[in-house]
Amino acid sequence: MKASRFEFGEELIRLAAEHQDFLVCNPDTQSCGLENFDKIYPGRAYNFGIAEQNLLGAAAGMASCGNKVFVPTFAVFLTMRACEQIRHFICYPKLDVVLLGTHTGLQVGKDGGTHIACEDVGILRTMANMTIVQPADGIAARAMANFALEFQGPLYIRLHREAVPTVNKENYQFRFHRAEILCDYGSDIALVASGVTVCRALEAAERLRAQGIGAKVLDIQTIKPIDRDTLTQVAAQTKAMVTIEDHNIYGGLGSAVAEVLAETKPVKIKMLGIQDAYGESAGPEDLYRHHGLTVEQITSTCLELMGSR
Repeated sequence: MKASRFEFGEELIRLAAEHQDFLVCNPDTQSCGLENFDKIYPGRAYNFGIAEQNLLGAAAGMASCGNKVFVPTFAVFLTMRACEQIRHFICYPKLDVVLLGTHTGLQVGKDGGTHIACEDVGILRTMANMTIVQPADGIAARAMANFALEFQGPLYIRLHREAVPTVNKENYQFRFHRAEILCDYGSDIALVASGVTVCRALEAAERLRAQGIGAKVLDIQTIKPIDRDTLTQVAAQTKAMVTIEDHNIYGGLGSAVAEVLAETKPVKIKMLGIQDAYGESAGPEDLYRHHGLTVEQITSTCLELMGSR
């Protein structure tokens, strides 16, 4: 499989032959393979250069005329440089714009802290009318491309720079607003992950199983609105929960899970992710290790948490 950003872009290009009612607004960057969309489908794509605020303003204008609009670019520039435009011109009027945030999290690595988006979910999760989804692999990304065409309203799809191990089967179907329980080895602990950390959670669950610890793994595909029912049920069945995200621990998946369970079913939670820091210029695996996100570190954290119980 390819990176989720390329799988999504290729699927959208394929679908464009059947669905002729959407447009693409591009910056002058190569993000998910849609930069040549206008050559394949003339008159359906527009390039606005490195000017993200203008890009989002124009996308909002096109959507206000009844078009569905896709906007692909690096998440760090999409969600921060054009934050005001997203809030005022897309979310406030609830326009039909799909934001494709690519190059998210620590996979961006050696591009450095300026290009590593580890705050994007936290920023957009606070905006009313915004929906946030994140595929765990390329298969899920293709399914989300199909979903995006039918969805109405502001939508943020968090895509990734590099390919990760496939966790879904080819017949996978994206179920909006539903958390998927990918494995259930027992009721000792639940590993709650999203995006590129899902494969790491699954491997950690296997290692825990070998040491006599029964773990469940949840794939939170829809971060907002999050699946409150499944989270509450799993919390009631397990002794502890670990959230695992390639994002700042503040404002992202861990915060969303804790907000739900504080109201419905309090349980001991440990949040793994970027520890209130910016990205640095280093190899992705070095950064994951620095922030406690390797499979070995996830497994160790779970064992420590179970010991504390």
